[in-house]
Amino acid sequence: MILYNSLGQTKQEFIPHNGNKVSMYTCGPTVYHYAHIGNLRTYIMEDVLEKYLRFAGYDVKRVMNITDVGHLSSDADTGEDKMIAGAKREHKTVLEIAKFYTDAFFSDCKKLNIKFPDVVEPATNCIDEFIHMISVLLEKGYAYPAGGNVYFDTSKLDAYYVFGNINEEDLAVGVRDSVEEDVNKRNKTDFVLWFTKSKFDSQELKWESPWGLGYPGWHIECSCISYKHNGEYLDIHCGGVDNAFPHHTNEIAQSESFLGHKWCNYWFHVLHLLDARGKMSKSKGDFLTVSLLVKKGYNPLVYRMFCLQSHYRKPLTFTYESLDNTATAYDKLLKRIAAIPNEGAIEQDKAVTLIASFRNALDNDLNTSLGLTSLYDVIKADVNGATKRYVIGEMDKVLSLGLLQAPAETNHATDDALTAEIEDLIAQRTAARTARDWATADAIRDKLKEMHVVLLDTKNGVSWSIEK
Repeated sequence: MILYNSLGQTKQEFIPHNGNKVSMYTCGPTVYHYAHIGNLRTYIMEDVLEKYLRFAGYDVKRVMNITDVGHLSSDADTGEDKMIAGAKREHKTVLEIAKFYTDAFFSDCKKLNIKFPDVVEPATNCIDEFIHMISVLLEKGYAYPAGGNVYFDTSKLDAYYVFGNINEEDLAVGVRDSVEEDVNKRNKTDFVLWFTKSKFDSQELKWESPWGLGYPGWHIECSCISYKHNGEYLDIHCGGVDNAFPHHTNEIAQSESFLGHKWCNYWFHVLHLLDARGKMSKSKGDFLTVSLLVKKGYNPLVYRMFCLQSHYRKPLTFTYESLDNTATAYDKLLKRIAAIPNEGAIEQDKAVTLIASFRNALDNDLNTSLGLTSLYDVIKADVNGATKRYVIGEMDKVLSLGLLQAPAETNHATDDALTAEIEDLIAQRTAARTARDWATADAIRDKLKEMHVVLLDTKNGVSWSIEK
């Protein structure tokens, strides 16, 4: 398998450190708000990577953190504490906020067929581990106390900007609004390992440490949680491209200084989801969530397919028109698969050849777009129905689009009278929308919803299906 490695910025053969075993770490959410669909693009692609590694025969252990303390609004240790902001916004405690949005995140993941990681560890579970790693970094001379806080000293490193394409001038005070001067730092790239004194007098979660009552910085948590569950060597670390600097850069700095050797061989970064305003971000106010897509009548797996149609290393632009096109394609795909008769004995040689095309696509830097092309090739292949359904089921272990189950669950036979009634209501709704009679159109849609009819408005008209 060939993967693009952000560390070195080249495609490389993926070779695990320990034979067939793969240790994998994915940066989890900061649970102060709902995940937006841009965040979830990253988790979908990480899920595909994990499932394909398993499909290819690797024994994968995937670890994910939950950030419930220490993440400030700027990734460079400045700005407002995100968890405090969430608690103030909703008049709840930080732990209440963390519990609610952790549950919401995994609910979204379930809707998108994203596998639950083997290990999920909240940062607040690992205070002792943070203190231990920081103590070792101090003993080795890679960290220093100043102004009541503990900082990592980046000047001790032979190389800090390990991912390249970082402009030091961008870090200068005043160049970016998100960077504020910290007079305690020896170097502008130094970062906080432990806070005891900060502008957050109202910080709700604090712990005793050798340096005083305080709380961990954001970057230390991923290093410690990975070390705790994956050991000294990590095969592949995943995250959004915006985490490459400074978060992943700082993880490498502190982990390798602590361990005394190279830590992680492969770095997998997913590019941004864009909307009309550019990169999707919670800081812009309104943002799209899976729940909102569901309320608008979309099957969450349509969004998963939308993501799989693009390569993870290319920016992906979201519009409702493009999602409608994907919804139409997904509906047609399910119907075509549902129409394949489960007849004959599986033709093993032909199945292996068809699966090999799929594997070739994903072996080439996880090319899911070509993987979907391989899926369509199976539908058109000159093999019997049982073979097609078997191969599609194998591919769906990675794609996770519900290709064999969804038709039975979402497309139920309807008699002619019911079909006529539904189509008549849809025609009435279309006429109301044309007349800009939104109240009538919404009322008809509500009636159809009561009948368990799901509508998809596309540029080619309205398609519909019946759900349980």
